Amino acid sequence: MTPFPQPLHPHTDCVRLALDTAERKCRDQGARFTALRRRVLELVWGSHEPVGAYTLLEALRSEGHSAAPPTVYRALDFLLRQDLIHRLERRNAFIGCADPAHPHAAQFLICVDCGRAAELNDPAIGTALSRGAEAAGFRITAQTVEIEGLCADCQGSGPEH
Repeated sequence: MTPFPQPLHPHTDCVRLALDTAERKCRDQGARFTALRRRVLELVWGSHEPVGAYTLLEALRSEGHSAAPPTVYRALDFLLRQDLIHRLERRNAFIGCADPAHPHAAQFLICVDCGRAAELNDPAIGTALSRGAEAAGFRITAQTVEIEGLCADCQGSGPEH
């Protein structure tokens, strides 16, 4: 089974599940899940492609919000602290967390053709990295692995593949 959803899957189910999970998690932790934070999370989950902060800002402005960059970054920081989203460093972008109920080290498969990203979430990878770091006398404080390549849908789709 591929971690990439099929292109025509019912994506509204992904968004609804992410929002329901966020509301429940924030309520359980006593965190304020404001309308703006909810909308930013909804926009991040708008597709399975990583989205940048300025793209989010433009979307909010097009909806009539008078959002400024610090407003968006504060909302993103909140969502990151609640483990509802991940930051993809190489893309300087954000993507929804596939399993926010369980703390985990994230691994991402990022398609260089279509731009979609999928969270792999393989504990064996995190364990191997932790063991290697420990053997080197290194203490990991955060762990995100980003792997670029071609998703199954894009493999063989162009003449150069």
